[in-house]
Amino acid sequence: MSKAKNGDTVRVHYTGKLENGIVVETSKNSDPLQFKIGEGEVILGLEEAVVGMEEGEEKTAKISSAKGYGPHKKEMVAKVEKSRFPDHINPEIGQRLKVIQPDGTATRVTVTDVTESKITLDANHPLAGKDLVFDIRLIEVV
Repeated sequence: MSKAKNGDTVRVHYTGKLENGIVVETSKNSDPLQFKIGEGEVILGLEEAVVGMEEGEEKTAKISSAKGYGPHKKEMVAKVEKSRFPDHINPEIGQRLKVIQPDGTATRVTVTDVTESKITLDANHPLAGKDLVFDIRLIEVV
């Protein structure tokens, strides 16, 4: 059996968890995730963990935030006047919103605080700054 290497297309089943064991993402009960190693289609830590695995092999990989979703950047958090929100939107903590930037691009943000007059929005990925643990099973090198 060949080992997965850079440039290979692979199919994996995985479960991604926070260090405390809370599952944040899984491919169980769905088709395996398919990606080409080295193309940046998935987080770097997952790509690196799959390199060297053989079909059918299982492993657990600890992935630092630097090789996951990156550090949590304070400059990506902003307080916005509540009056700037349309009347039909009632922001709640944890809610994900799509914000259209002045240049027309869309950005996903998470509501992290709500006061009488301001809403705090965080444009970081929800897993930014978090170390992860991935249980991986290499199904196939395509």
